[in-house]
Amino acid sequence: MAEAETETRSQEPRTAKLSLPTLAMMVVGSMVGAGVFSLPRRFAQETGVAGALIAWAVAGTGMLMLAFVFQTLALRRPELDAGVYAYAKAGFGEYLGFFSAFGYWASACVGNVTYWVLIMSTIGAIAPALGDGDTVLAVVLSSVGLWLFFWLISRGVKEAAAINRIVTIAKVVPIIVFVIIALFYFEPSVFADNFAGADYAGSLFQQVKGTMLATVFVFLGVEGASVYSRHARRREDVGKATVLGFLSVFSIFASVTIVSYGLMPMEEIAELRQPSMAGVLEHAVGDWGQVFVSVGLIVSVLGAYLAWTLMAAEVLYVAAKDDDMPRFLKRATPADVPMPALVMSTALSQIVLIVTLFSDDAFDFALNLTSALTLIPFLLAAAFALKIAAAGDRQRTAELVIAALATVYTAFLLYAAGLKYLLVSLIVYAPATVLFVMARREQGRRLFTPPELVVLAVSVAGAVIGVVALALGWISL
Repeated sequence: MAEAETETRSQEPRTAKLSLPTLAMMVVGSMVGAGVFSLPRRFAQETGVAGALIAWAVAGTGMLMLAFVFQTLALRRPELDAGVYAYAKAGFGEYLGFFSAFGYWASACVGNVTYWVLIMSTIGAIAPALGDGDTVLAVVLSSVGLWLFFWLISRGVKEAAAINRIVTIAKVVPIIVFVIIALFYFEPSVFADNFAGADYAGSLFQQVKGTMLATVFVFLGVEGASVYSRHARRREDVGKATVLGFLSVFSIFASVTIVSYGLMPMEEIAELRQPSMAGVLEHAVGDWGQVFVSVGLIVSVLGAYLAWTLMAAEVLYVAAKDDDMPRFLKRATPADVPMPALVMSTALSQIVLIVTLFSDDAFDFALNLTSALTLIPFLLAAAFALKIAAAGDRQRTAELVIAALATVYTAFLLYAAGLKYLLVSLIVYAPATVLFVMARREQGRRLFTPPELVVLAVSVAGAVIGVVALALGWISL
């Protein structure tokens, strides 16, 4: 009997334990990816210097509040693993918790597609057959890379995390070098001409609003340590890693955007192919600038892809362990790899890669959809922190203010995303209910409570409207 118990324990997956520096690197590695290399064009299409400064102030403050929210929740509710999903469930019930888990997972998978699109677009500058990363050849090559990384991650979480730590250091260096070189070639007159924004940018409010989804995308990953909390050596390291990671990259993101306005007219930046950072540096120093940024991008993107694939599989795995996803997703290898969740994550990325063939702008579509899918999980997490703080004592006034600001910020982001991406998000969310039903049936439980039926009705109605809007051409991908 004792031998059988010993054998059973030996077959259980070993939970890898990660230090504070490694967790912080997971956050930085998750945040510094495709987004930073696309910032010059994304901002120049929407706003000038004044709008960009305001946008970064709003986004920086809002995301810092969100980082503090994750830090607070890691301390107040240390028993909750997989952060974003667990907080939504604890605060608002199993069905919204399921939606949060699925939405966060789906956003990670769609976000991974932007990485492959951007890599192919980068190589497409010298290999026209790859176009902007949305040709058949580009999708085929991206698919090969997708499954190669699947194989790498299947070798073990600890090995993948170690690779991520090395890659994170390697990819931050080219971005910092870009900022330093840009300062040497900075032209105050060009910067001044770009200050108010071009005629096409609209009012200052519209300019700021137009940049919001871009800032959401580049800040995705601020919750990385929280998502991977079950692997932390010490629970308090989760919050520290979150804030450390955020502060480390915020200055980089803002600097890349602002210095670009001092090198080229914003109308020209807005027309650059992605990665636009390469085009900006090429304008300043010549062809080697494009090569330099392109190499840095490929290293950066592959590192971010590794971190995001780990987090995507982790969310499904922990949700399944909590009986909020079907049982098959709770299986893990002896090397602590949630293999069914990893397969499902890679498969969704593969599907979205194929969908990009039918999109007008594959990169922007995947970027905006990633941001929109993440907003509901972020909003639920912030609202849960607000709920906890409101029920606490007077000593938690600071927590209440932080949670309230984070909630208002994420709600504003949903407004800034616009109806189009909200409807497309619901097209993704609604069918996922099949997984929820499977889990409930496995447990022999009632499928939906009355409040859950209301949420189901709203999500299905939104998905139907979204499908009709796409079919009739009211919205497009």
